[in-house]
Amino acid sequence: MRSVNKVILVGNLTRDPELKQTTGGQSIVTFGMATNREWVTGDNEKKSLAEYHNIAAWGPLAEICGKYLKKGKLVYIEGYLKTRSWDSPEGVKIFKTEIVATDMIMLDKRPQDEGLPNNDHFEDHMSSPEEPDDNVFDPAA
Repeated sequence: MRSVNKVILVGNLTRDPELKQTTGGQSIVTFGMATNREWVTGDNEKKSLAEYHNIAAWGPLAEICGKYLKKGKLVYIEGYLKTRSWDSPEGVKIFKTEIVATDMIMLDKRPQDEGLPNNDHFEDHMSSPEEPDDNVFDPAA
C-alpha cells in the first residue's frame, strides 16, 4: 500500500535562517516558521491559534533560503516530515520532528534590486532537494 508524507505551509519566518555545512560539505539551513489557524466558535466569536514549525532545507535550496529569507518574510514551503533522534550528554534520547523543505516560494513583494530571478519559485535552481544519506548533521552544534 502507498503512503504519503507531504507538508504544505504558508506562513512567516520566526527567525533568520541559519546556514551551516555538514561534515561532508553539504549545505543545510534551518529556520522557524509560524502559521495561524482561524475559526469561528458557536457563539460567533473569532478565534486564532499560532502553530510553530521547524524547517530544514538541504543543498542549493539551503543556500537560496540562507541568502534571501529573513525573519518576518511570508513564504510557501513544501516538503515532508522527518523525525530525528540523538542522545543528550546526559544519555536521554531526544526526538525532533521537522519539515524538510523541497520547495520554497517567497510570497512577499520584493524590491526590484534584490537580484532574484523573475520568478520567486526556486524549483528550477535546485539540483537535489533531498537531504543526503552520507552526510551527518549534528543537531547539538
